[in-house]
Order: sequence, then C-alpha cells, then structure tokens
Amino acid sequence: MFVWKKYVYEVYKERSFTKAAQNLYISQPSLSARIKKIEEIIGEPLFDRSTTPLQLTEVGKVYIEAAEEITQIEQRVENYINDLAGLKTGNLAVGASTLFAAYVVPSLITQFNQKFPDVHIQLIEGNTAELEEMLGSNALDFVIDNYHYDSILYNKELYCEENILLAVPKHFAVNEELGMYQLPFIMLTQGNDTRTRGDRLCRNVGFKPNIVLEFNQQSTAYMASSTQLGATFISDILVSQLPTFENLVYYKLDGEEAKRKVFFYYKTHKYKTRVMEEFVRMMHEQI
Repeated sequence: MFVWKKYVYEVYKERSFTKAAQNLYISQPSLSARIKKIEEIIGEPLFDRSTTPLQLTEVGKVYIEAAEEITQIEQRVENYINDLAGLKTGNLAVGASTLFAAYVVPSLITQFNQKFPDVHIQLIEGNTAELEEMLGSNALDFVIDNYHYDSILYNKELYCEENILLAVPKHFAVNEELGMYQLPFIMLTQGNDTRTRGDRLCRNVGFKPNIVLEFNQQSTAYMASSTQLGATFISDILVSQLPTFENLVYYKLDGEEAKRKVFFYYKTHKYKTRVMEEFVRMMHEQI
C-alpha cells in the first residue's frame, strides 16, 4: 500500500498528475497507472479528479498523514544507521575484574572517547563467574579476563601476555640467596587464579608457603607486601601501573604457571556492532 507512497505524495504536493510526473521523471500514464493500482489495493480513491486542481478525498488525507509518519520513521532509522556507521551514537558494555577495571580498561575507554565522544561506554566490575554470566546473557559486549572461557560459546581477541612476579621485601633472607622456605607469604584467597598459580609455583620448587595474610585483591596484597609483611605473587600489569617500591625486590618466575594470556571475550554468535569492531581495532593499535 505504501510502496509507491512517494508517487502519491508528489501528486498531492503538485495537485497535478502532469507536474508530478515531470518531477518524478516518468510518463503521466505510468504515474496514473501506479496511483490507480494503489487505489485498487485500498478500495477507495485517493484523489477527487473532478476538481482542478486535484483535491484529496477523505481516504487520501488519511493516506498522506500515514505516509508522512512512515517517511519520518524511515528518516529517523536512516539517520540512526548513518550515526552508527560514523560512531556518532552507540553503546558498549565492558566487564572486568578489579585489576583490569582499575588499570587496563580506563585507558582504552579514554582513548576511545577522545575519538568517538558520543558513544556511551559502561564499565562493569565483577569476578569471573559474575562477568561470564553477564556476557552469556548479553548484558555485556566484552569481558577482559585472564581466565579461559569456553571456546565454543565465546570468541576472543588477545590483549596481552601477563607474567606473575614474586615481590619480596629486601630485608628478607631470600634476597641473600638463603632460600624461600621460611618466607612469610601474603596470598590471595582460595579460588583466585593467582592464588592457584602461586600455590603451584611453590609446590613445583618443593615447599608449602607460610601464609600470614590473605586478601581478595592483588593491589591490597601488593600494598601489604610493601610494608614488609611478606612476599606476594603479583601481576606485572599491576606493577607497571603502580609505583615500584624500593624496599621490594621483584623476581621474574620461570614456568608456564607464571604466564597467562589476557583476552577480550565476546559471545560466538553475537552480532559484532560497529562500536565493538572499532574498540577491538583500537585495542590492537594500543598494544
């Protein structure tokens, strides 16, 4: 019914089939035939052809009002699509653990917003289980994590490789090569990947760590270590973002347990928006 609405509207505007046909670059018989076809579909005439100039019938008035509304909707959609293509609008939701939310993602968001200030980016902090659940329910577009997500359910973009360091207070005997066995350790709580890797690293060299404190966050454990309370396993990403302490010695550790990859994850079958594509491109450029 509205496929040829522009023809009806042009006749309405010009009040003449002849002038409308000229504006539309088609013959008058062809224009008349199309208008007639629409009227047959509707079952009522749109124009009163007995008047000069042409006048709309009551049905014609309703048709023109509807056609104008449809045109406005089409224009809004077209403008929105154009804005999306030019990233003049859009939304992005990124999930991250405390470490990445505090020290990695903000710089990416700042860089992105400098180039695309009209795109709204939401950063949501949580643990791995919470973030994976939100990603699976489409509440998030991306999650940055060093945990391995199901490769069938999620695609991934490599961000960087992370190394686990051992930060040890200078005055401890280990720094004089007297061994690690009596060192007090500040560890993360059970279930944290850094804690799991720290336990394995200790076990691989033949001892069980003497744990004096446990914390939920790496940054807290790191600050506690800087007060000389004990040694701690710490990500080199965190160390690179915070001040290094002169009263700590930093050891780079060998073995696969001391290395892990950081990825941006997104759902396998999720439509990757223009904003998502640009965010990934900018992330790779920063690296």
